[in-house]
Formats: sequence, C-alpha cells, structure tokens
Amino acid sequence: MSEETMNQQIRDNVREKYAAAARHAAQGEKAGCCATTCCGTTADGGDPITSNLYDTQEKSSLPEGAVRASLGCGNPTALADLHPGEVVLDLGSGGGIDVLLSARRVAPGGMAYGLDMTDEMLDLARRNQAAAGVENVSFLKGEIEAIPLPDATVDVVISNCVINLSADKDRVLAEAWRVLKPGGRFAVSDVVVRGDVPPELRRSMELWVGCIAGALEESDYRARLERAGFAGVSIEPTRVYRVEEARAFLAAEKIDVDAVAARIDGRFMSAFIRARKPS
Repeated sequence: MSEETMNQQIRDNVREKYAAAARHAAQGEKAGCCATTCCGTTADGGDPITSNLYDTQEKSSLPEGAVRASLGCGNPTALADLHPGEVVLDLGSGGGIDVLLSARRVAPGGMAYGLDMTDEMLDLARRNQAAAGVENVSFLKGEIEAIPLPDATVDVVISNCVINLSADKDRVLAEAWRVLKPGGRFAVSDVVVRGDVPPELRRSMELWVGCIAGALEESDYRARLERAGFAGVSIEPTRVYRVEEARAFLAAEKIDVDAVAARIDGRFMSAFIRARKPS
C-alpha cells in the first residue's frame, strides 16, 4: 500500500467514525471516546478520555447536542488565554462545543471559526450554534492539512484531540503557522506519548482513529512544532492514562494487554500544548 493510499484510508476511517458520532449525538446519544465505543468507563460511568473535561457552568450554557458530541481529550478553551476581539480557529471542531465557548470569550468584536471535514458534524455544529444563539461563529468545511483561510488571519489556533488523527501532522502544523498572525498562539489539547510505543498499537487502524496509535512522542511533537517555525513550545500533561482504563479498548483490537502492559502503562496522556508564532 502506498503512503498516499494509506493516508486516504486513514482520512476515510476518521470521517466515517465521526459521521457516526454526529448521528448518535443528533439522536440524543452520547458518542464514545474519540468516536469509538470500547474505551471502558470511569467511576462516574463516563469514558476515561472525554469525561469531566467541562465544568457544570460551561455545559449548562450550551445545547445538549454540543455536549453529547464532545469527543475531545481536554478543554483547550479553559487553558487558552482568549481575549475580546480576537479571532480563534478550532481544528476539527466536531459538534462545536469549543467553538461556541471560544466565541463567547472573544466577544465583543471577536470571531470563532470551526473547521471540520465531516458533513454530519458540520450540520450538527450549525444546529448547536443556532440553539445557543451565538452569532460570532463560522463553521467551515475542509481538512486540517489545508485550512481554507488566508495567511495571517487568526490570533489563536485551538484543537481538541484531533491533530493526532492526521496522517500528515507536519502539514497540519505548517498550516496552523501559516494562518496565525505574527505573535499568534497555538494552544491545543492532544494525546501524546512518552517513550516507545509497541508496534501492535501503531499497526491498528482502529486505535489510530481512537486517538492512541496516532499520538506523537512528546519530544517529537516539540521538535515538529519548532521545525514548523513555532517558538516557546511547552507540553503540559493534563491526564495520564493507565493500562486498566484501556484494557477493554485494547482487548477489542485483539491486543494482548498483559503482554504489553508494562510498556504502555502511564505512557499515554492528554496534554495541553502551547507555542507561538514569532512576531
């Protein structure tokens, strides 16, 4: 299989999974973590990736459809330093939860863009926007490797557990750098890994779509950002995943969990990644 064919297969699988997640959310169901349904559960009945990311006040201010469609691994809007009048771009905006929260933080005078490649998610996001009554929002169709915005038009790029899904992460980072204004900020939540990852995980397409096998190693993420032109890179872990949380997820992919446990326990984590485009 050629690299181009493999990359297209990854995009098609991601699109299919997130389209299904949007349909579940539109029907009043909560999608599983990162568009899968086998992540296991936490003590409160949620899944270990997406649970407890947004506080009660944030969730109560948004339509239920936006909350149900939240498939992220963090809350970039809580950690990004947003100001009224700024322009924000959310890469892989899904049901729109982070776009809507950002739009309120940059009002008055600011704008929030959401970029997604899935028609079902875009339709859901626009319905959520209408229900929320938020006007300073625009949802765009496109891929995060080819952002449909002009150069130097955005103050802040955010994303929530999406960059790890891309088969061409260098292109994503280059595009983020391109659309940022000089001095603009990169502030994303993503899954990262510390240390080597067992080959079994890298080979599994479902794990890639499920936000684990596509994760970059921490130092690799930093190096790629710097090669793209970013400065001031920092990576702050926000949630470390234990192997027991992922046992059902891995077993469903026919991974021998006990055989790889020592090599993966505590190595996968959600992290908040900051960087800036030099002025």
